[in-house]
Amino acid sequence: MSVQNDTPKRLPVPPGMSRRHFLMALAGTAAFWTADEFADWRQAIAAEAAQTYTPRYFTPDEWRFLEAATEQLFPEDETGPGAKALGVVDFIDRQMDTSYGHGGLWFMSGPFQSGPANLGYQLPYAPREIYRIGIAGADRYCRDHYGHAFADLDHPTQIEALTAFEKLPIQFDETLPAGIFFEQLRTNTMEGAFSDPIHGGNRHLGGWVMLGFPGARADFMDWVDQYGPAYPLGSVSISGETA
Repeated sequence: MSVQNDTPKRLPVPPGMSRRHFLMALAGTAAFWTADEFADWRQAIAAEAAQTYTPRYFTPDEWRFLEAATEQLFPEDETGPGAKALGVVDFIDRQMDTSYGHGGLWFMSGPFQSGPANLGYQLPYAPREIYRIGIAGADRYCRDHYGHAFADLDHPTQIEALTAFEKLPIQFDETLPAGIFFEQLRTNTMEGAFSDPIHGGNRHLGGWVMLGFPGARADFMDWVDQYGPAYPLGSVSISGETA
């Protein structure tokens, strides 16, 4: 196949599989990204990622919390864009509709007993459930202590609340430690800022430009034995988008 015009083609989706999950399965294969015959499909996936985003999982109030909290964790400053400009919440919302968001990549069978940190995560909640319980608990904490939901607080108070969630022994809904929720939020915020833009975050490759990361270039062989000189080429997404 080859690209015949500027209109992305619709992909044939196997019976019994949603279009979204079909695209995600394809995108996980190296052959898909490198073979010329899949150029039309790469174009279609890139076009889908560039569309105006409609939240799939988070409610409007949860969305407001996430926009405010992720911007505090990854603020815009003189070095580059912040979480909102990078589309981090779009990225996290998409994550919640994946196997990861549903806990499909984690061992989720009981018993669930607290233990030392080296035993890892020991709760029955998938990431999407951590967000649902955590955001409700965080907003309830903020109303009890500051009189307003998190998104309506001034910036210094938002920082104070996030610091409390990270460091104090707070429980949300009596079952979810605030520290677990904070770490989930912090981890996904960093992923949304620096993952490939085709997944919905790192909009216009802004995160990679800040790092000077060249992205998904296929060949670095001319540079592997050069020590000292700066790499001269800019960032590029696996979709072909450049900074």
